Amino acid sequence: MTFEVAGEAYDRFMGRYSRPLAGMLVDWLEVSEGQRAIDVGCGPGALTGHLVERLSAAQVAAVDPSPPFVEACRSRFPGVDVREGSAEALPHDAGSFDVAGSCLVVHFMQDPVGGLAEMARVTREGGRVGATVWDLHGRREPMAPLWSALAELDPDHPGERGLPGGREGQLVEILEGAGLRDVEGTEMAVTVTHPSFEEWWEPYLHGVGPVGESVAALGPVRREQLRATCRERLGPGPFDLTAVAFAARGRA
Repeated sequence: MTFEVAGEAYDRFMGRYSRPLAGMLVDWLEVSEGQRAIDVGCGPGALTGHLVERLSAAQVAAVDPSPPFVEACRSRFPGVDVREGSAEALPHDAGSFDVAGSCLVVHFMQDPVGGLAEMARVTREGGRVGATVWDLHGRREPMAPLWSALAELDPDHPGERGLPGGREGQLVEILEGAGLRDVEGTEMAVTVTHPSFEEWWEPYLHGVGPVGESVAALGPVRREQLRATCRERLGPGPFDLTAVAFAARGRA
């Protein structure tokens, strides 16, 4: 599974939820003026943007393995040091940052413990390291209505419930396994108002993430069945959806 899609497609799919969540993470990591920070798995820049607002572009770095996302983040935030790379092998020296954050990325890392250990490596001793992951196992993620409808069409579909960090307590365990100190966890809730069903549904048609790939793999008939089921449950709109993420932070 990859994210080789345009930044705009990801924004329509997840940005409406990830931007407010990233703002909560920045607050919880106590990011303050004068610090240097890195956004690991930056995507098009939801967390990067909040860090720039708080610190200025010159004090922010970002890393992502997807070339389209790196291009989008560079374009949106001139002056930010945006590099292509993986969480498990960050292209920065040890102790380069005061804060390292990762928003909605841990569950897609090849080696979550290794990725968080790398984030700790590039953070100065005592600096904050933190991450968020949607509550995938508890079906409180933004995609929950679609995954629930898809489960009726294909009961054997694995969905995302088994991805790392998506069960209560797992994210704390990953940070502790990465050697971080004083690890603590919390929950963060984001509510988004969708003006219409079509505004909610359309972003799922661009193949973004596991759920987008699952929708794309359906034939036209089953895709329409999925759309109809979701519309029956959600209504024509407007409607509010609340998503809940697990967050964890520790010190390097």
